Amino acid sequence: MSAGHALHVFINGQLSGAVYGGLENPKLTYSGNVKLRAGINKISMLSVAVGLPNVGLHFETWNAGVLGPITLSGLNEGTRDLTKQRWAYKVGMKGEMLSLHTLSGSSSVKWVKDLLLAQKQPLTWYKATFDAPEGNDPLALDMGSMGKGQIWINGEGVGRHWPGYIARGDCGECNYAGLYSETKCQTNCEQPSQRWYHVPRSWLKPRGNLLVMFEEWGGEPEGISLAKRSTTRVCADIVEGQPSLKSWHMATSGKSNSLQLKAHLRCPAELKISDIQFASYGLPQGTCGNYHESSCHAHKSNDAFEKNCIGQQSCSVNVVPEIFGGDPCPNTSKKLAVEAMCS
Repeated sequence: MSAGHALHVFINGQLSGAVYGGLENPKLTYSGNVKLRAGINKISMLSVAVGLPNVGLHFETWNAGVLGPITLSGLNEGTRDLTKQRWAYKVGMKGEMLSLHTLSGSSSVKWVKDLLLAQKQPLTWYKATFDAPEGNDPLALDMGSMGKGQIWINGEGVGRHWPGYIARGDCGECNYAGLYSETKCQTNCEQPSQRWYHVPRSWLKPRGNLLVMFEEWGGEPEGISLAKRSTTRVCADIVEGQPSLKSWHMATSGKSNSLQLKAHLRCPAELKISDIQFASYGLPQGTCGNYHESSCHAHKSNDAFEKNCIGQQSCSVNVVPEIFGGDPCPNTSKKLAVEAMCS
């Protein structure tokens, strides 16, 4: 038995199995079949503790890691208690002590490659080199093919990856009627909790960047890719009193012109509005990419676009003073200028 939070069991250097504790009860017990050979067998256990207590009554007496007992059953003699055998222990892993995530450390060991590359093997170190993509667009590692572990680029820690943690739940029909609960209207079921991991461009060299990863669960490293996020700017300019083709047709046909002015934003296919860079109802100055406010500016100009447009491929907002918090300069023909980013 272990007081948490994870335990990996090895027999003669081969992984026999692993078990993980939960948030409510971090204590765990490993029980599994093992393959022994004639003669002497070596049992190793890797105990993983995610954080230790640092507050509370007598917290120094709280324990983590392997507690025992350790027994081996199914022998001709029955069950053998190994708890009082002569055990040795050490802290950390050899890869950490060798600093395999650094350029000098990764060069101090021999790595296998090509057909010998381990696939879906737990507790494995991987490394690769890559050139930085051209441009200044944001970059991210797509780790969807991996399980759980740590990532370094040029010795800098990207952080923990955990795409093997899948969101569970019911993503069926959504209805907010009645009492709210955390299981209502769930989305992204059966998807990783996180797949993309940001890579700052300031860490990268033009060529020969070192990517090192420690994989705890096992995955397919050949599925890792470096993605570039491209952004597109879209703008809209609406001037009060400016007739549209539809309103002109209505006027010439003698019909009442009751059309409502609207600002329309639309991103290219597969992109969505991710940010409202500028919005001003009043007398904004400048052109797309270089707008700025004037003394005549409605203070809630941004609100309507952030509410109706963020996360959408396209949206439209009525151009009326009430939407933007009131008329900022009465008796003046006003204009709406808005600039959004698609990504």
